[in-house]
Amino acid sequence: MSRSNLIARSMQILAGTVNLDELSLSPASLVTVDPADWAKAVALANEMQGRFSAFWVECFDAKFSLYCCIEISDEYLVFSTQCPVDAAVPSITPVFPAADRPERHARDLYGIAIRGAPDTRRWVRHKAWDANEYPLRDDVQIVADEMTPPDDDYPFVHAQGSGVVEIPVGPVHAGIIEPGHFRFHAVGETVLNLEQHLGYVHKGIEFLAKGRDAAGLARLAGRISGDSTVAHTWAACQALERAAKVDVPERALWMRALMAERERVANHLGDIGGICNDVGFAYAQTQLTRMKELWLRENQRAFGHRFIMDRIVPGGVNVDPPQDSLSAMVSGADQLADEFNAFIDILETSESLEDRLMTTGCLTLDQARMLGVVGYVGKASGLNFDVRSNAPYPPYDQLQLNVPVFRAGDVAARAKIRAEEVIDSLRCIQRIIERMPDGAIRSNTAFGNGAATGLGIVEGWRGEIITFVRLDASGKVSRFFPRDPSWLLWPALEMLQQGNIVPDFPVCNKSVNGSYSGQDL
Repeated sequence: MSRSNLIARSMQILAGTVNLDELSLSPASLVTVDPADWAKAVALANEMQGRFSAFWVECFDAKFSLYCCIEISDEYLVFSTQCPVDAAVPSITPVFPAADRPERHARDLYGIAIRGAPDTRRWVRHKAWDANEYPLRDDVQIVADEMTPPDDDYPFVHAQGSGVVEIPVGPVHAGIIEPGHFRFHAVGETVLNLEQHLGYVHKGIEFLAKGRDAAGLARLAGRISGDSTVAHTWAACQALERAAKVDVPERALWMRALMAERERVANHLGDIGGICNDVGFAYAQTQLTRMKELWLRENQRAFGHRFIMDRIVPGGVNVDPPQDSLSAMVSGADQLADEFNAFIDILETSESLEDRLMTTGCLTLDQARMLGVVGYVGKASGLNFDVRSNAPYPPYDQLQLNVPVFRAGDVAARAKIRAEEVIDSLRCIQRIIERMPDGAIRSNTAFGNGAATGLGIVEGWRGEIITFVRLDASGKVSRFFPRDPSWLLWPALEMLQQGNIVPDFPVCNKSVNGSYSGQDL
């Protein structure tokens, strides 16, 4: 009996009526439960060591449909239930703390009543619409004012005591990063608590997706978070293709993997340099930025775009570099590997760098499990999970990857994971090009074959991305929800900052490097 069926059987005993559908939301199994059993079913998944991945809501026919995606032993389950729009559903945050912000997000945009939620403060709204208006409800039409009032009364948690001070940072920062507010409570330089307030770059992605065709949705997905344009577009196209039952040519799948690994290398190079720069090691950032720039120029020559935006399309890809460009990528990967390995040796022999990064910003294995963190943050704390190897999708089911895992959970470990992934991605790029099959790069199958749903799950450079798509009868998008890894990484930053000094916040923040835009849909 498969793990999915075992869980479904258990729920039939412990949680009441359950329906298991292994086909309607591939590659996950859809587990439909009665509203009264919603919290019990999710709690059972937690008892079976499930990891929270995503939570989202739909609204139609005066009903809410709730979805919770959980990974258990490399299998994905999507729990679903329905309730009238005027009914309340129990919160799953007491079971999975990582569900807190997704639940608040759904409450702000849909008006769903969530009973027993530990945090009832708004998350997304930022006064851009009235408290009783919900932008994603079909029966609501919001007329935007010329100027949104300043959101200056968010009820941050307050701390009192001898020597305790509050330090506000942001939302506007002394750099080119996006806006986010960080509120510190500290005694001297030691941080007692850190609280975030995000949502300043809310773009209405879920609203803008409504009514788009497949090509339009792919372009929108590529702009959720610019540094993950390849990964988000791939996840969206994967969901669309599964919904419409479109087969992607094999060469296109391998080309997508090539693009994704190049995106991973570029971002990791930049992040390692940024981590070093935040502790005063500017030389490292200078050299790694140079390596990244040469890498991006190669992207421009081969794919026509430095960040490879809009090159993945529904049904395949729209660019096919000539063989001499592919051969140049192999040589470039060899050259970068030699230079990068030599440079990492320099970093690892720097005692001052080691002193600043080791034991700084520690996230324990238990904390990482509780928050469901993914990507380099999870791997640095001992969580051995990577979609490419644990739940592989083509062509990764034909590629053998080395998934690095450390247990220290500190800034140094998170930097080391990135370095290990750079080397493995360079090897992977060479294998992809060597084994690149011939053939078409795009399917001609139409995307208007009736109402359907699809789920895309890919490993972006920050970690697991989960994308839900619903198509209506004409093949247009009626619901789109992309879950960037940052939804799970930002809460980890709050936790790992505790007990560290305020001056270490920049390097702790960079070691996590959550995307503001990726979370602020």
